[in-house]
Amino acid sequence: MSYKSLRACVNDLEATGQLIRVREEVDPYLEMAEIHRRIYDAQGPAILFEKVKDSPFQAVSNIYGTVKRTEFLFRKTIEDVKKVIALKADPTHLVRQPLSYLKTPITAISALPRRTRNAPVCRHQTKISQLPQIVSWPMDGGAFITLPQVFSQDPNSDKVLKSNLGMYRIQLSGNDYIQDEEIGLHYQLHRGIGVHHTQYKQSEKPFKVSIFVGGPPSHALSAIFPLPEGLSELTFAGMMGGRRFRYHRRGGHLISNDADFVITGTILKDVKKSEGPFGDHLGYYSLKHDFPVMKVDQVFHRKDPLWHFTVVGRPPQEDSGFGHIIHQLVGPLLAQEFPGVKALNAVDAAGVHPLLLAIGSERYMPFRERKPEEILTQANHILGSGQTSLAKYLIIAAQGDDPQLDVQDIASFLGHVLQRLDWKRDLHFHTKTTIDTLDYSGSGWNAGSKVVMACCGDPIRSLNEDLPSDLSLLDSVGPISTPLPGILAIQAPPFADYPKAASEMQELTDVLGGQDLDGWPLVVVVDDAHFLCAQLNNLLWVTFTRSNPSHDIYGVDSFVEHKHWGCRGSLVIDARIKSHHAPVLEQHKSVEEKVDRLFAKGGSLVSIDG
Repeated sequence: MSYKSLRACVNDLEATGQLIRVREEVDPYLEMAEIHRRIYDAQGPAILFEKVKDSPFQAVSNIYGTVKRTEFLFRKTIEDVKKVIALKADPTHLVRQPLSYLKTPITAISALPRRTRNAPVCRHQTKISQLPQIVSWPMDGGAFITLPQVFSQDPNSDKVLKSNLGMYRIQLSGNDYIQDEEIGLHYQLHRGIGVHHTQYKQSEKPFKVSIFVGGPPSHALSAIFPLPEGLSELTFAGMMGGRRFRYHRRGGHLISNDADFVITGTILKDVKKSEGPFGDHLGYYSLKHDFPVMKVDQVFHRKDPLWHFTVVGRPPQEDSGFGHIIHQLVGPLLAQEFPGVKALNAVDAAGVHPLLLAIGSERYMPFRERKPEEILTQANHILGSGQTSLAKYLIIAAQGDDPQLDVQDIASFLGHVLQRLDWKRDLHFHTKTTIDTLDYSGSGWNAGSKVVMACCGDPIRSLNEDLPSDLSLLDSVGPISTPLPGILAIQAPPFADYPKAASEMQELTDVLGGQDLDGWPLVVVVDDAHFLCAQLNNLLWVTFTRSNPSHDIYGVDSFVEHKHWGCRGSLVIDARIKSHHAPVLEQHKSVEEKVDRLFAKGGSLVSIDG
């Protein structure tokens, strides 16, 4: 089914029992986000907020909130789009499987963007302060657009297929932005719109940008999708939506005719203002930093529009639905992008970029001892390519050691590698390098380290599941728990600084070295061992978002041999919160109590287990 508008999509979800209405007036400051999080956590329906305080507009969220619902939205188009992407990546499919791909070129051509005169979105105008001013977390610097589609073009070309449609967060209020006149855009200069920014700085032309909110659900997906080279986001939106992306030009701006809202303006080429803080997808705030400013021109909206938003925070969140669709569409292209790599999982619960699990192929020297060789080359390829270059921990195993190995079964995968990893040989560090700008575990903004853990061969140890009864530790640490077989969680006093931490970890590893820990290859030092062990997602989040490999990895009986670091006993990761880390996202108790009324008897959401 093709949706002509976001409202048509919402009506369809409601008709099929996949949407709930909040009829009470709700405050966009913290309350709407709290409602969204509760319903998302309960795997509940999409949410239509009928009355948003201090705004004349309704809002909708959580339409991608479950895998089942996300697949429902694109049920009529996803199989055809898979073929288009596969054919774009490898045109020989048409020769090798002509019957399967015969209609595929037509699918792409029939989805090309269409220039029209009828533009429902331009029938009405408003101003920034009238839009729903949604603030998701108490320390957020202001209201943000969390599902924007930001359109920009090369100053030397007006070809719509050569444009960029990206999802870069937009700050609508707060900080030093002039209300209704300026908004902030968060993007880096080496990606998408940032490339255009650099080009405009070398040009005399004004850098005009359009921001779309709403429209058919395929439009937001297209703004975040990692498309093959040469496939336009606008064409992809048309293919996924089963309806061509309709647009027209007005005052030097491109307008998405089917959007619910369009903000037009000009990015000031040499002006930056503080943007943030913002509660981000790692589960912490991204802090204030200087980013580009857009001078607002006009704010258009269609009749009866819907403000489309989501809530960003500790994963998993609604944007995991995007991740599922992305995997469905580009997963089959993995072997072409990374020859020899059989599977990848950017672990959502760990914030995506901090932890990447992979299965590679080891074909070198088949008649000698199996050990990591070719998979190291594959690991370097992964860390040198696009979004996967942001991985901080890359754990790669060789195909063939276990036919059932699955990167999506995280607990089993960790068990497989912990049985095989030889800490004397299998750790490979990248120091003083770049990491995700939203990850504050490193040595500076966008600065940190990476580590590859590569295993191949038969198990070298069995993993213990029961806590050792005779384990003797320092008086300053404890309690001890085990979140998974082979992993010990040790609670320690709060982190002070790195000199003290190095001394503490040396004392700990000295004590551990005198005991039988062969079945415990990994020790994680934490602030709260009970929290870490409460669920697998806690283990993944704490361990991999709160550690910088070069600074926070220690080991029992460690050594350096020709610049290679390793250890003969257990590996120790200091995953305590550090003084330079960004604050953890936490909601106000008073807001939680206010929202409780909607889930209580007589409230709109009483049917939801929130």
